[in-house]
Amino acid sequence: MDVTTPATKSDQFAFARHVRSIWISDVHLGFSGCSADHLLKFLRRMRCENLYLVGDIVDFWALKKRRFWSQDHNNVIRSILGKAKHDTRVVFIPGNHDEVMRDYLGLALGNVEIANEIVHETPDGRRLLVLHGDQFDGAVLNSKLLGMIGSGLYDLLLKMNGWVNRVRSWMGLEYWSLAAFLKQRVKNAVKYISNFEQAVAKAAHHHDVHGLICGHIHRPEISRIDGIDYLNCGDWVESCTALIEHFDGTIELIHCADRSAILKRLPAQAHADLPDAA
Repeated sequence: MDVTTPATKSDQFAFARHVRSIWISDVHLGFSGCSADHLLKFLRRMRCENLYLVGDIVDFWALKKRRFWSQDHNNVIRSILGKAKHDTRVVFIPGNHDEVMRDYLGLALGNVEIANEIVHETPDGRRLLVLHGDQFDGAVLNSKLLGMIGSGLYDLLLKMNGWVNRVRSWMGLEYWSLAAFLKQRVKNAVKYISNFEQAVAKAAHHHDVHGLICGHIHRPEISRIDGIDYLNCGDWVESCTALIEHFDGTIELIHCADRSAILKRLPAQAHADLPDAA
């Protein structure tokens, strides 16, 4: 079902600029490793009817440890609020790093709706449940301390990754992600991702929807699991990815930085051909 196409530096913005919907997650504003400059460039180039912020947009965990907030971080917030003011529906679904905003579920702040989850319907009739995904993370759900320890280790990995890529840059080599490498090779990480995806598919069946859009694990993906469309937005720390929905219902995973590897697409389907979600 998936179609993969090589992406190069020259075509990193060679996709439609006016789309029906955009999903972004795990921006981590307030964290020094956030790629706010790439996100700002993306937001300024795009027009959409619906913008979904799928959790961990602001990293309050990082801000408690170290106060960091650059002008790019300010500009990202201003760009989002500007879209909300000018005919874009903006829905913010808090994650575990910005869970303080879950105290305001059901409110609209600056034209931004705050919801714990939402069902998005595509033009061709597919119903997609949108939520952050920490609901499926046993470590975060059952022990906040373990979750914070994991966050600290991830911060350390990113610092190490910066050192590695400075050396690679001097050698004329391309960007390489240590965190992504470990996620693909370390047995426990692979098992965790697999269990997470299975939990997502089970939740989608329970909600009687055709698919589920989430973030949380910083691993961009479009795939099909147990008859369910699984779409993960990725993040804006390393992968710099977003999901976009075209006006025909096609959903595409796009990479918005030089470190991009592939593009994936979930094609529009005739509503009558869709499998039952339950």
